[in-house]
This record gives sequence, structure tokens and C-alpha cells, in this order.
Amino acid sequence: MKEKVGLVLEGGGMRGVYTAGALECFLEHEVYFPYVIGVSAGASYGASYLSKQAGRNKRVSLDFVTDPRYMSWRNFRQTGQFFGMDFIYNQIPNKMVPFDYNAFYENEAEFKIGTTDIQTGESVFFGKQDYKEELLKALEASSSLPFLAPIVDFKGKKLMDGGIADPIPLKKAVEDGFTKNVVILTRNYGYRKSKSRFSFFVKRKYPQFAGLQQAMQARYKYYNETLEYIEQEERNGNILVIRPQEKLIVGRMERNPLKLENLYMQGYRDAKAALVQMKEHEYM
Repeated sequence: MKEKVGLVLEGGGMRGVYTAGALECFLEHEVYFPYVIGVSAGASYGASYLSKQAGRNKRVSLDFVTDPRYMSWRNFRQTGQFFGMDFIYNQIPNKMVPFDYNAFYENEAEFKIGTTDIQTGESVFFGKQDYKEELLKALEASSSLPFLAPIVDFKGKKLMDGGIADPIPLKKAVEDGFTKNVVILTRNYGYRKSKSRFSFFVKRKYPQFAGLQQAMQARYKYYNETLEYIEQEERNGNILVIRPQEKLIVGRMERNPLKLENLYMQGYRDAKAALVQMKEHEYM
């Protein structure tokens, strides 16, 4: 892999299974990057990619998706969490489908995890030197969706889902010196986000966090501006984008194993089809 080519991973809840399939293709073909940056589900799948555990992302996503401990309204009624964060970021990686911490930290690639500081509303990124032995806590913070998951206290900050403040952190990758990037998106070409109808509920649920309120209100604008920037950079030949080529039928909280299996395989196929272009344009 070229020294200055980065990999940027969007989030998207269960739509991130598409990313898991694409990363599995990269592992199979030994395609690696010196720099990986992701938010939310993208960051979680990126961790197993960097530990080079083939098949792990599929097991974690598909084998447990119907387990109520993974995500369910039962969880929500009992704990206020739709996603079982302790189950996902403790029991699975430490007991059920062990995460290879040694392989992850021995991998020389930098791995940036994006979160949102709910007091300021701004994005906060953590690299390997920041989270060291607390990788799972950083990943949990990056994936903690408002209303559905708890606020995470980490490094003196109150954090939630990284996709709120910076849903596709391409500009951060460029800022870090990686001007050529492969970007994996979880939406079809041409998608644009609509204005949220839940601003009132954000204020009611999180009255003391004006930063989160502002970030949630402006999220659709920033997301759409980011997509326009990505499409422009794609036309300019500065990035190569892998995105779903077939119409998405999977939502953020999808629990249908067949739909998720199909999305995973779609990600794998789209990444495999992109390998030729990646070679031709020196992304690998």
C-alpha cells in the first residue's frame, strides 16, 4: 500500500455491515493502509480489520443480530439502551468472539476514532496514543447514539456518536496529511440527508448540552456539505469511493439476518470490483 493513502470509514448503524463486507475483501486480498479513520460502526469494523481477524466482523454483526442482548426494545425498556453497549463492547470482544488486542497494537497503522463532544458539539478524534489500552471505551463513545445509548465519559469529556459532528471524516484525514484516500460510504450515490424533526426532543432529553443540540440541528447540513465535498474530490481524482451500488433496503437498526447478509456480500463485491481501479490509480 502506498505510504500516504488513507482509509476513511463512514458510520450508519447496521448499514455499516456493508463496510464490514468491504473490509473483509481487503483482508482477503491483503490490502492494508498506513492510516485508518472512522466513526461509529465504521470505527468498530475498522478495529477488527486492523487486528486482521478475518471473518470476525461478520460473526459479530450477523451471529448476534437477533440476540436481544445485542439490540432490542427489551434492552431499551430495561436500561434505556436499544443497543446493549456492555454486551457489544465488553462481553463479545472479551469473552465470546475474542478481539486480538496484541495484533491490533502491533499493527503500525494509525487508527483514528471519531467522537462528538456533547458539551461543545465539536468532533474529537483519538489516535492509538490517546486510547492505548482503552480502545473499546473509545469505540463505545464513537457509537453511542443519542436516545438509544448512554453518554460516555472518556478522557475528561462527555462523548457520543462520532457521526453527529463529523459523519465522514475525510477532511480530518487530509488534515492529518493523507491527501489521497479510499472512502467507504454506507449510502447510495446521490443520497442527501433531510432536516431532523426531533430537535425538540433533543433539547428535552439533553437540556444541559447546548453543543449536542446545535450539532444535531446542523447535522443534515454538514452531512450534505461533506457529501458534496466527497463527490468533488472524487471527480478531481483525489479519492476513490466505494459505496453501495444496489439500492439500500437496510436501516440503521435492521435486525433481519438475510438482509444484512446480502448487504455484507454487496460490500464485499463492490470492494472487489474496486480493486482494479485502486491498482490502476495507485491507491495500493
